[in-house]
Amino acid sequence: MSGQMESKDMQVVIFFLDGEEYCVDISIVREVIRMVDLTRIPKLPEFIEGVINLRGQITTVIDLRKRFEMKPVVNDNNRIIIVDLKGEPIGIIVDSVLEVMKVPPGQIDDMPSIKHARTQEYLKGICKVDDRILILLDLDKILTELEFAQTETIKEDLETPDTQ
Repeated sequence: MSGQMESKDMQVVIFFLDGEEYCVDISIVREVIRMVDLTRIPKLPEFIEGVINLRGQITTVIDLRKRFEMKPVVNDNNRIIIVDLKGEPIGIIVDSVLEVMKVPPGQIDDMPSIKHARTQEYLKGICKVDDRILILLDLDKILTELEFAQTETIKEDLETPDTQ
């Protein structure tokens, strides 16, 4: 792909991660919540922080910093962005959520290839807004098929009531 990605404005949720501004298409965002206590599940990939009970629905939460091999940071500004991934809610922990913004199509470019970038597959594009550069994430690729299947199995196991 080359050139511009969209033909209409894209509304994005902008958040901080390790001092950089990232964004995701608002169409996949269900809600943003404050950090809550997580239930940790053993033997999962390190970046899967655990699960939360979100209004009766078990929701897997991943730490985006860990996924991107950054040092985890916990502070009062941390938020969990609940996104719709393949029809399922997944929480992503970010440093802070900044704002929602409309980005015109002329300001969205495909992601240039960056040699040696371990996170390249998660990056969808670059949004150039005023003097800012926002990194547009492709959250559909944030979990491999195997990792997504693991999160589904966890949810099924936790949501199935024990028979007595």
